[in-house]
Amino acid sequence: GLERGAKNQFSTFSNFITTINQKKEGIGNRNSPTQLVIPNIKNVRDLPPICLDVRQKQRISIDTLPQELKAPIPPEPSLPIRTKTVKDFQDDVEKAKSSGDWKAVHDFYSTTFDSFLEINAAFKKDTNSPFNTIEDSGINAKFVNVVYDALLNTPQDVQKSVLKGIINGLLQEWKGPRTKDDLRAYCILLQNPQFSNTSTYVIYAHLLRQIAALTEADHHFLVHWSKKISQKRFKQLVDRLLQFISLRLFPAKPEEFPPMVKCTWWIPSATKVLALFNVANSLISPSIISYTDFYNSTLDHIDLMEEYHNWQCYGNSHRFSFCQYPFIISIAAKKVIIQRDSEQQMISIARQSLVDKVSRRQKPDMNMLFLNVKVRRTHLVSDSLDELARKRADLKKKLKVTFVGEAGLDMGGLTKEWFLLLIRQIFHPDYGMFTYHKDSHCHWFSSFKCDNYSEFRLVGALMGLAVYNSITLDIRFPPCCYKKLLSPPIVPCDHNTLVGICDVTLDDLFQIMPELAHGLSELLSYEGNVEEDFYSTFQVFQEEFGVIKSYNLKPNGDKIPVTNQNRKEYVQLYVDFLLNKSIYKQFAAFYYGFHSVCASYALLLLRPEEVEILVCGSPELDMSALQRSTQYEGYQKTDLTIRYFWDVVLGFSLDLQKKLLHFATGSDRVPVGGMADLNFKISKSETSTNWLPVAHTCFNQLCLPPYKNKKELKQKLIIGISNAEGFGLE
Repeated sequence: GLERGAKNQFSTFSNFITTINQKKEGIGNRNSPTQLVIPNIKNVRDLPPICLDVRQKQRISIDTLPQELKAPIPPEPSLPIRTKTVKDFQDDVEKAKSSGDWKAVHDFYSTTFDSFLEINAAFKKDTNSPFNTIEDSGINAKFVNVVYDALLNTPQDVQKSVLKGIINGLLQEWKGPRTKDDLRAYCILLQNPQFSNTSTYVIYAHLLRQIAALTEADHHFLVHWSKKISQKRFKQLVDRLLQFISLRLFPAKPEEFPPMVKCTWWIPSATKVLALFNVANSLISPSIISYTDFYNSTLDHIDLMEEYHNWQCYGNSHRFSFCQYPFIISIAAKKVIIQRDSEQQMISIARQSLVDKVSRRQKPDMNMLFLNVKVRRTHLVSDSLDELARKRADLKKKLKVTFVGEAGLDMGGLTKEWFLLLIRQIFHPDYGMFTYHKDSHCHWFSSFKCDNYSEFRLVGALMGLAVYNSITLDIRFPPCCYKKLLSPPIVPCDHNTLVGICDVTLDDLFQIMPELAHGLSELLSYEGNVEEDFYSTFQVFQEEFGVIKSYNLKPNGDKIPVTNQNRKEYVQLYVDFLLNKSIYKQFAAFYYGFHSVCASYALLLLRPEEVEILVCGSPELDMSALQRSTQYEGYQKTDLTIRYFWDVVLGFSLDLQKKLLHFATGSDRVPVGGMADLNFKISKSETSTNWLPVAHTCFNQLCLPPYKNKKELKQKLIIGISNAEGFGLE
């Protein structure tokens, strides 16, 4: 195996290299590129698992290291002198293609990749400069890209010489800390496109293992150097690592790889290296690629709950779980974890209620297994507030809603209706709890002081109940809200600990109050004398119920002028005041309401953007996708009525499409898994064509009479979906 230490441990890979050399005899002519085939390695000695030092219940924190590390830097060995330029190499490749003589190209590749020193000699921008800072890796990226782009079009023996050289480099006996030249070599080798081929995975795995086992200080350099890689190459690196993990989990040809029991370190190594790229991606705004590009959909098909329970049970032990690296788990998979975790909590709470009843020798009834909410439509908010306050101990039971005076049975549809109407009333501007900002099209917490913040707790509990019961809500909070909701993701035991406070920036304010944020941005870039021209102090003013009140941003702020020197501090304190301090009590009540229902370690897996998707679903309606996934009962998709229906629906405005979705499903939002997750069904109604369509929102089912023509269907459908409030029993 690729083991540091005694040289007698290298016998297996020595045999491997010999095998490669023997294979050359069967290659034939060098002139034509052929597919790379690496012999299978069955007997690679297993390596000890890498140390998983990523904290399991907190985010990776490489970015918190100081910008310049003061660790001693090992002396760089002198590098060989290599003078070949990008132009020289390209000329050699063109000559080889035209003449069929690949010797010069073969010699370049075999020499360049023979050791880490040679890699640096070829690709380091200046061999006499140390390049020991995080700002510049010293890598000639253009040369690296040209060499790798040409590699896959060279003859097979050239490609094998590269792999042989990489093996030699990885087999070196390392003593002491890595030099920056070593880190440069790792950074270059990771970009090798040959590692997309499964026949190279044994070598790739050992490269990943060595990188994963580097010190945190070395990882710090690799992270910052990775930020400079182009978007295209960065995405290729991430995709290659994701493919490696997927094919190790579910190999198309299991015989290609060593048995899983002998390479248990493969996946942890690859995942930890992937974590470095995830950190690099998060350090740049805007990020190099989307956070969703790190999702590995293959993980949707493994036992996620086993992963989740291992993560919960083994804490910071060396036992690997994908939950230690939540960036790799898709939002669909996280939703499954949260749903199952919620279901288990519901069952546990219901079972405890049953046991308590029996132990007191009381007759159990089915209602005790649910959170039963009875409300009047005319007193929706007050009734809901009273019900949830009285039944706080039942919040983690399955929710069932009854509207007083209506005969509807809640199989899910009434719950959706209750959420929709309640949210609509609470967020109405006249209600005063939230302020709607027209410029950003979102709501934010009112900073008005009041004696009782229980209604904010109700809104938080509503959001928690929605996630807990897999209901999507039409709430328009800015992303900052969900960042605050996860600060911290687990409610602290000490009730004196501040909650809902997070680091906020001018970008966060832009998403809520763009006009004010633009003004503050102008202040930061103002070239004149800020103190004389603006005449501002570290004090802000707010109107509350017609009265102007002043607040100091720092002690004695009203006496401290804003100057060119302290304006950054002023802007940061102003943003913090608006988004944290001025609404602290309101948001703290909201935070505790949400977590009173949704308290789960599964929240540690989520990014703020993912919480938003779980709460609100997606606002993007794709009716063509809904058409493709729709099921039919009594109809065929080729029937004339169905063809009329889709012609009409696809021609609807966005507003009418949302009304149809709300009519049929109880919500106008798309769930996490897209339209296919709605399980939408159209059933044939054997009633008169004079009747309007009917919907069973509990089952996302639309009952459609066989209308005679498209005009009649459109007319009846629009009437039905435009008058869709209230429930009855057939």
